[in-house]
Amino acid sequence: MRKFYKLTGYFVLIFIALSMLYPFFAMINLSLVPNSEIFTQGGKFIYSPLTPENYTNVFQKIPLWKYFANSMFVALVTTAGQVIVSAFAGYAFARLKFKYRNEIFLIILITMLIPPQVNIIPLFFLMRELHWINTYQALILPGLFGGFGVFMMRQYFLGFPKDLEESARIDGCNILDGFFKIVLPLAMPAVATLGIFTFITTWNSFLWPLIITNTESMRTLPVGLAIFKGSFREITMWGDLLACSTICTIPVIAVFFLGKKYFINDILQGGVKE
Repeated sequence: MRKFYKLTGYFVLIFIALSMLYPFFAMINLSLVPNSEIFTQGGKFIYSPLTPENYTNVFQKIPLWKYFANSMFVALVTTAGQVIVSAFAGYAFARLKFKYRNEIFLIILITMLIPPQVNIIPLFFLMRELHWINTYQALILPGLFGGFGVFMMRQYFLGFPKDLEESARIDGCNILDGFFKIVLPLAMPAVATLGIFTFITTWNSFLWPLIITNTESMRTLPVGLAIFKGSFREITMWGDLLACSTICTIPVIAVFFLGKKYFINDILQGGVKE
């Protein structure tokens, strides 16, 4: 009976996994089908004929590589910056003792309760005063500081054994040496998890890039995709849109698989109590 329940559980998990993967498979399959054939083969699991025509059309109609490069640059720099800032701040709140530490951390937690849309107007006026409208600085800097990242890293460092840090100090390491040589390498599961979340959030960001950029050369991929979709007048080219969507999805999947090992380790460690 136990074996039956185990097999049933595996079957349910496989079914759920396939159900979630099928939309991605359908998106890739339909992105390789000519626009004229997409709605003529209803009910098929695999559509045909397959052709790269849609991808060729997309690269000819819009500067997709420029959009892609902008998104990749903004996402990578924002991710690296937020991970660094959050790691330093989280370690300071977890280990260092300074005046008003708890009060400052409480203020950071309160910022997590404020909807991001509320900050858009003040941020826009700030960027205008700095003459940063339609620049990379405006796209990147607001994403470098986040209450969630600080909170996440602080909680991780609070559970970090102090014995290792004390041993490093006995051996002559100061706080920074101990942080970079001992603490940070062992905190890679949390760093990778925060990096994955930040990259996906920044890569998919639409509203702020739409507001702060006003030229084609500064558009990110989600904004470019929305404007490309809005350029259709009478007939929507679904094959071209699916080709764009596939290209948008590839970096997110790649980043997740690159950090999957650390991400899973973080989940497993979070479920273990000493």
